[in-house]
Amino acid sequence: MAGRPPASSRPRAPRVSAPDLPDHLDEVPALRSRADLLGVVVTGVSGEVDAAHCRLIESRVAAASGAAAGHVDVTGATFVDVAVDGLRAMALVARDASWRNVTVGGGRVATLDGQRARWDSVVVRDVHIDYLSLPSAELTDVLFVDCTFGTVDLPEARLARVAFEGCRADEVDTRGLRCDDLDLRGLEALAFTDVRALTGAWLQPRQAELHAAAFAQALGIRICA
Repeated sequence: MAGRPPASSRPRAPRVSAPDLPDHLDEVPALRSRADLLGVVVTGVSGEVDAAHCRLIESRVAAASGAAAGHVDVTGATFVDVAVDGLRAMALVARDASWRNVTVGGGRVATLDGQRARWDSVVVRDVHIDYLSLPSAELTDVLFVDCTFGTVDLPEARLARVAFEGCRADEVDTRGLRCDDLDLRGLEALAFTDVRALTGAWLQPRQAELHAAAFAQALGIRICA
């Protein structure tokens, strides 16, 4: 009888691609609800933005230097081949949104609400997010680089080939998380809500030592001096 194939010694890395942007982009002042935009650069992201269910294809969102938005609503929006640069917002609501070949670079977002979102080939780089909420989201081939999080909420989320590089978080809510090739070696997390949900994830030995008490508790092992 054939034996089981040997386990991989490394997690599979995210397969990400840079947004395919045309050489020339037409300038538009703002995103609008249910807008259908192709090959544009959006220059006005400030105040309250209602862009729910819009379609943004082969485009760039370039927030003005120093400009800050309040509530940016892209619920149910479709982003394909989109670069978002320097966004500063109190809340970015992307529930039920679909992102493919998207990069988000720089800026600060107090709350990013991606409940039930679908991300495929997404890179989030050098962004400070106080509260990243991705319950029941599906993330495939996603890379977080040099990001700082307060809380990362992943209850009932499904993650495949997701990696962190040079990131830190205070708390990661992993209740009900399902993952495959989740690379947490580059995430300095102070606490995981449910370490039992980390099956399929990768940690460094130092991280495993840091959370050893939580692992032991999950296994019913009692530790005392």
